[in-house]
Amino acid sequence: MVTLSTHARRAQLKRRIRLLVAATISYNVVESAVALTEGARVSSGALIGFGLDSIIEVTSAAAIAWQFSAKDPETREKTALRIVACSFFALAIYVSVDAVSSLIGLEEPRHSPIGIGLAALSLAIMPMLSLAQRRAGRELGSLSAVADSKQTLLCTYLSAVLLAGLLLNALAGWWWADPIAALVIAGVATREGIQAWRGDACCAPPMDDDECCPGEASPPPSH
Repeated sequence: MVTLSTHARRAQLKRRIRLLVAATISYNVVESAVALTEGARVSSGALIGFGLDSIIEVTSAAAIAWQFSAKDPETREKTALRIVACSFFALAIYVSVDAVSSLIGLEEPRHSPIGIGLAALSLAIMPMLSLAQRRAGRELGSLSAVADSKQTLLCTYLSAVLLAGLLLNALAGWWWADPIAALVIAGVATREGIQAWRGDACCAPPMDDDECCPGEASPPPSH
């Protein structure tokens, strides 16, 4: 019987997290380029916020990659969490200012079929990456890996919010749905940043029914 405490199992989990982080970085580099370019073209605060979130996800994933490049990743845990948290806060501040400016200035964003397609694609891809990393992070007992998986999961929520805002603008002419969607993005980012700063990544919702913080309640599974 092999338990989570064995060196082999922990090494396997660390390799899995590094691979998932690499996949997340690769996708988000492309996603951010498309979102920022299209957001600037159609004056969409929601698309620009989404693109900036992609850049922040790259920063967050890079912090986790840096952490797990160490021989003893636990020594870099707190620093990695702080980087993730500050990334969330930076996103929230920028997107809030941009969204309020759009509402006050009554700048109407144009329709964006490219943005709609990007949001739909991210809505399909991000949940799978997030779930895989969250499971590996929980099993390893890494708060920072779980926090980064929530950063990826946040992209799923933001994709849904972005898609709704873009569709309402395109189909109903509700241009103000775009900056409102951006403000929702900022609010969620602020909440996630606070939780990451406090190290509440495992204990804060949304969670699976069987989730718990490392070292609590649920014993590690046997293999």
